Amino acid sequence: MNRPWRSTRRSALLTAAVGASALLLTACAGGGGGTDENGVYSPGDSVTMLVPFAAGGGSDLAGRAIAGGLEPITGATITVDNLVGGSGAVGYAQLVGSRGDATTLLAAETSLVTLPIVQDVPFSYQDFTPIMKVGEDYNVITVRADSPHQTCTDVVEAADETSIGVAGTSGPEFITWRMVEMETGASFDRVNFESGGEVTAALLGGHIDAAGMNPGEILGQLESGDARALCVLAPQRYEYEALADIPTGAEQGIPVEFAQWRGIVAPGDVPAEARDYWIDAGRQFAESDAYSTYVADNLLQASASYGDEFGAYLDEYHADVASVLDNG
Repeated sequence: MNRPWRSTRRSALLTAAVGASALLLTACAGGGGGTDENGVYSPGDSVTMLVPFAAGGGSDLAGRAIAGGLEPITGATITVDNLVGGSGAVGYAQLVGSRGDATTLLAAETSLVTLPIVQDVPFSYQDFTPIMKVGEDYNVITVRADSPHQTCTDVVEAADETSIGVAGTSGPEFITWRMVEMETGASFDRVNFESGGEVTAALLGGHIDAAGMNPGEILGQLESGDARALCVLAPQRYEYEALADIPTGAEQGIPVEFAQWRGIVAPGDVPAEARDYWIDAGRQFAESDAYSTYVADNLLQASASYGDEFGAYLDEYHADVASVLDNG
């Protein structure tokens, strides 16, 4: 089984990330983009999309889909760079080091807000430039096909002897399970991994008993019959045909709802022209077939927002999750 994250290893990686960020302040200042004499910004022909988690999970899928969708809009080659460690902290620390460089973007999600609440990291969500919220999704509580559990209530009632997998120490799965614990009084044994792909492998390999998964991460295993969905922790059932028969948690006596968002952020202190350029590119992406395909293939709820509106969403989201994590 993949080794859960250890606090000593996390501290070492965070220290290394801070050092790497200091180097990047020099190496990346200015980037390859720039503004012409008419005040028009261009990123040039090379952009990096950081993904702060391992390949195969929801963040990786999002980063690659967004990068692919933005390439024809910008004319740039957008290279995806997976930076694994510290439950996302290493990738975000690198973005801190890219301050002012609008040729570096990051495929962000819930840990951008939650990680600084529970760990001593050298950033907060306010250190970055919000570009676009791409969409939201909700956790599907999933077990192996041969699991004795038939409902989410079964999982809660067997909490003392049930191990659950979560990607990161403060991500949406962690928050979702904490909300279930607060609602029901249950207490689960959490096993931490670095990505949703690792959680899926652990679930199918029999190393954990249950997991809260993004629909796009687990759909293939649900369709193949290797895994079963017990409930979705959402306000209502999904409309996607593949998920329409999965009851909500509330239908099984567990009225818990929590949305994970996915989006794009740029480093702090990017020029206003660059910020506006990427927001406009995000708007064009949201109108493209690439966006529609990504949302449909990954079973997201389309809910795009941009710039200051996205920033206001993050402020509200921070207040909501802090109330959960501070009680964790």
